[in-house]
Amino acid sequence: MAVTSQVTVTFNLQQVEQHIVRIAISTETNQGLDSRVAHHFGRCPYYAFIDVEGNEVQEVRIIPNPFGNGHQPGQVPQYILSQGADVMLSGGMGYRAIALFERSGIQVATGAQGTLRETLTRFLGGELREAAPCHDSVEHRNNGGHHHHH
Repeated sequence: MAVTSQVTVTFNLQQVEQHIVRIAISTETNQGLDSRVAHHFGRCPYYAFIDVEGNEVQEVRIIPNPFGNGHQPGQVPQYILSQGADVMLSGGMGYRAIALFERSGIQVATGAQGTLRETLTRFLGGELREAAPCHDSVEHRNNGGHHHHH
């Protein structure tokens, strides 16, 4: 696959009346806006990249997750960033990924569920805003990375 160099152009958003926001969503299926949202951020089969202007969907692209079979920490967030995402929505996400996105200026929200259309509606309506690490991730960190079975 040919690698094309990407030129990043930064606009001052205050000068642009309507700007396009690219929303990335972890996705289970490839069925356009009827695709199901995936619970696992890093291991989902697909990512949807949805360009929204105001509240209007301009474009929907769904691409297979290149790291679906395994990844190093930070690889998936870097990939999402390289696709030009402004927002990342997922069912669940580890604290490392959340921190990486927040440092990069990407808005993150977890707790997404249902279809892409339902998730977009909730996000654009201001309901989907919080990013909390998933339970497994928190336990993993609190136990020094070792799972204790009681």
